[in-house]
Amino acid sequence: MDISRTRALRGPNLWSRHTAIESVVACQEAERALTNLPGFETRLRTLFPALGSMRRQPDITSLAHVVETAALALQAQAGCPVTFSRTTETTEAGTYQVVVEYTEEVVGRKAFDAAVALVEAALSAEGTFDADAVVAELRELDEDVRLGPSTGSIVYAGVARGIPYRRLTSGSLVQFGWGSKQRRIWAAEVDSTSAVSESIAQDKDLCKTLLAAAGVPVPVGRPVGSADEAWEVAEEIGLPVVLKPQDGNQGKGVTVNITTRDQLDAAYKAAEEYGHPMVEKFLPGSDFRLLVVGNKLVAAARRDPPHVIGDGEHTVRQLVDQVNADPRRGDGHATSLTKIRFDDIAVARLELQGLTPASVPPKGQRVILRNNANLSTGGTATDVTDDVHPEVAARAVAAAQMIGLDICGVDVVCDNVIRPLEEQSGGVVEVNAAPGLRMHLSPSFGKGRAVGEAIINHLYPAGENGRIPVVAVTGTNGKTTTSRLITHLFAASGLRVGMTNTDGVHVNGRQIDSGDCSGPRSARNVLMNPDVDAAVFETARGGILREGLGYDRCQVAVVTNIGAGDHLGLNFITTVEDLAVLKRVIVQNVSTDGYAVLNATDPHCVSMAPTCPGGIIYFAADRHHPVLATHRAQGQRCVFVDDGHIVASEGNWRESIPLTDVPLTRSGTIGFQVDNAMASVAAAWGVGLSWDAIRAGVASFVNDADNAPGRFNVMDYRGATLIADYGHNPDAMRALVDAVNAMPGKRRSVVISGAGDRRDEDITEQTQILGKAFDDVILYQDACQRGREDGEVLALLRQGLEGAPRTRNVDEIHGEFLAIDTALSRLQPGDLCLVLVDQVEEALAHLAKRVAEPAH
Repeated sequence: MDISRTRALRGPNLWSRHTAIESVVACQEAERALTNLPGFETRLRTLFPALGSMRRQPDITSLAHVVETAALALQAQAGCPVTFSRTTETTEAGTYQVVVEYTEEVVGRKAFDAAVALVEAALSAEGTFDADAVVAELRELDEDVRLGPSTGSIVYAGVARGIPYRRLTSGSLVQFGWGSKQRRIWAAEVDSTSAVSESIAQDKDLCKTLLAAAGVPVPVGRPVGSADEAWEVAEEIGLPVVLKPQDGNQGKGVTVNITTRDQLDAAYKAAEEYGHPMVEKFLPGSDFRLLVVGNKLVAAARRDPPHVIGDGEHTVRQLVDQVNADPRRGDGHATSLTKIRFDDIAVARLELQGLTPASVPPKGQRVILRNNANLSTGGTATDVTDDVHPEVAARAVAAAQMIGLDICGVDVVCDNVIRPLEEQSGGVVEVNAAPGLRMHLSPSFGKGRAVGEAIINHLYPAGENGRIPVVAVTGTNGKTTTSRLITHLFAASGLRVGMTNTDGVHVNGRQIDSGDCSGPRSARNVLMNPDVDAAVFETARGGILREGLGYDRCQVAVVTNIGAGDHLGLNFITTVEDLAVLKRVIVQNVSTDGYAVLNATDPHCVSMAPTCPGGIIYFAADRHHPVLATHRAQGQRCVFVDDGHIVASEGNWRESIPLTDVPLTRSGTIGFQVDNAMASVAAAWGVGLSWDAIRAGVASFVNDADNAPGRFNVMDYRGATLIADYGHNPDAMRALVDAVNAMPGKRRSVVISGAGDRRDEDITEQTQILGKAFDDVILYQDACQRGREDGEVLALLRQGLEGAPRTRNVDEIHGEFLAIDTALSRLQPGDLCLVLVDQVEEALAHLAKRVAEPAH
């Protein structure tokens, strides 16, 4: 068994909407059926009893299928919520593509590696595999990398609302929404909270001063510089007191109910480790945490310090061990409760009660192990949300707003929350930015509160989902021109647009990245940009295969055509049908209120329609085409050409644009540009742009080297017509020939190369097509041969010209620019030359320079 490639599919992909690990697994002939491996399955199940069913008969179950099953089962045993996996045999006998869902990529990769190790161990009679240890390691890793309870509750609430999200770090920094509608959180802190407000909350003395000014009751006290000064303040305000760090958190360094100088000295040392100490009056009563989101109290909990109840039989240490055995308790914040720590602070607290860790407290005795009641130290929480008096809630909201916190944890000490604080000498002792939510989500007692939902509703009021219009464009030809025209139509509507294509990334008209940026990484970068109101993504096959889509769903998916396909034979995409299945991924991930824009004349595009969750807009130049005519008869949306106009129709409604007002099409004479214009108009209609903006947009889009470089750019060169295009497959050649045949030209020449990663027949067919339309052909070698031997592509191109009915002159020239210059030197007024560029930017710059040169 050989693993040749493993990669993570981080978005909707060829196999499913799940994130997944995909690997290519090659099996020897004996490894293609378990019946060929006596004793293997018995050893396998002995090593990993929780493997589960193979879902296939042994005579057709290969080791690749075993790896699939094991990788999924290992994650499931580790507590990961995964359900999807599949193994598909490729066109190469014994080679399989194995796909296994993951929820955390690092866990999925580790589980896959462990599954391979399990199979290898089972192949040997002496092989070993510690399944329990592997599952424990996966579980620990999953707990370490997955979102904690607080952040997770907000994310899950966002997902339930249909709001897209993305983790920006391995920690708790999360982006909700896209582009200009994005919001960010860091745990339970939101992006609108200022650093000033957070700093005020951190400074407990300043915080108290401001709260008192707002009429919120607070305990008296102040910062101190020494233990002696702390004792002076304690005597001044009256014992008992509390000593804590001025800028601490999570209860670290806090000592309450101090009544003696010895206690104070010890407390001062504890506080000093975490910050500048301060002394304040001890308020008797219970510790309450009130959670304020926006201008509303959404949850409240009473927090009790970590404690155990004596049973007259076990020691304090044994009782603590029993409590810590609760599966809800962990070492960090990943679980709903934290284990009680047995440290010097706990021992000191026991001493105050006349106990040691080895003491056996009598039955019913409550043994306190810490003064403060924070969950992070092992305390418990009881939900009291329904008991909070309106006046107590009002003081909590006033405290949050005085400090300026959108999400605020207000710590209150009082006897109870059913009466106003002023009636019981209670007060607010702290306010907290980024408060922990565990105590409200999963309290020790009482019902949990939907605080994540409250925070999401604060970020995105009802009716908002954080999404901007996203249009995905794919196909064999026309993708880039269509993407650029749709982008132009968005811009004509006043929107700031982010666009990705094979030329780069553009945001609001400015190029921010270059090269082939038609993959998911570039798409994700655009969706992170706060200056983007709408996005248009050219979506190439390679990116979908490599990582999946860069978004969860789009509003409009455009498939320009499939035709005879392109890039066939690569990555197990060997037929046009395979290619169509791959490209329909964008159609399968249209939102339910969105549209797929499909070419009605292409059967492969039409076959995608049933997989679309939204509506269908068909386009075709022929309004009588059966597919389009049927769709029209059903009252559905269609775009077609009628009497020299691009027409959009739905039921009895019609809107039209004269082709003479669409410069891209040269008054409708260039067929493939008419198709691109129809697809773009349909996409703009699908996202709801106004028809005034659509008309203005198509009228102002000029197909030159600036707006659409290398996409049928027409120039004048000393009286000859010069056309630059990036066409590189047989379908593109046919479309280009149809276009130039509609243009005047006495003698016609073409400059062409070929990409080495195409099939031999695809390279040859290009020149077979061109040989029927051009008098002169200049062949040049592509800058990158992509695995081909020197001269091999040129030989295939020349082979396609054998017996050409029109071509009379063929030249081979090494170097793209030299080939271009050779063609230009032969042009006479009235001639036409088509230059099929390879290095688009460089070649266009070279052409522009030559065009600008004065004639000699």
